[in-house]
Amino acid sequence: MISDKMAKHINAQINRELYSAYFYLGLSAQAEVGNLKGTASWFRSKHAEEMSHALKMYRYLLDQEARVRLTEVAAPPEDADNILAMFERTLRHEREVTAAIHDLVDLALSEKDHATNIFLQWFVIEQIEEEATVNDILGRLRLFGDTGEGLLMIDNELATAATKMAADSATSAA
Repeated sequence: MISDKMAKHINAQINRELYSAYFYLGLSAQAEVGNLKGTASWFRSKHAEEMSHALKMYRYLLDQEARVRLTEVAAPPEDADNILAMFERTLRHEREVTAAIHDLVDLALSEKDHATNIFLQWFVIEQIEEEATVNDILGRLRLFGDTGEGLLMIDNELATAATKMAADSATSAA
C-alpha cells in the first residue's frame, strides 16, 4: 500500500493526464478546421496515449489499494494561431508534465516508496521521448516553414507517425 499523500499526488497526476488528453483533442479539432488532417490525426493519437497514461495510474492506485479520486478537468486553451504555435504550446505543456512526473518521483524517493518509484520510471522515460518528438517537429517546422509545401510535407509526416502510434498502441494492448 502507498501513503495517502502519495495517492493524493498520483490522483492529481491522473487529472493532469486527463487534461493532456483533452488538450490534444482540442488541438486535433483546431488542426481539422485548418484542413491539416495528418496533424489532426497525430494529435488524436496523442489524446489516446494520454488516456492510456491516466489509466495506468488509475490501475496502479487500485492495485495499491488506494482510492481513485477523479476531479474536474480544466478546459484546454483557446485556438492557436498556426501549427507552429500549436507545437510550441505542446512543448510547453509536455515540459510541465515532465516537471510534475519528476515531483512525483521526488516524493516517492522521500517516502522510500520503492514500488511507486519503479512504477514512475516508465513515465520519466516516456517524457524524454515526448519532449524529443515535439522538439523534432518544431525543428522541421522552423526549417521548412508552416505554410505551403513545407506544411504539406510535415502534415504528411505527422499522418504517418499517427498511423505508427496507433499500430504500436494496438500491439502493446494485445
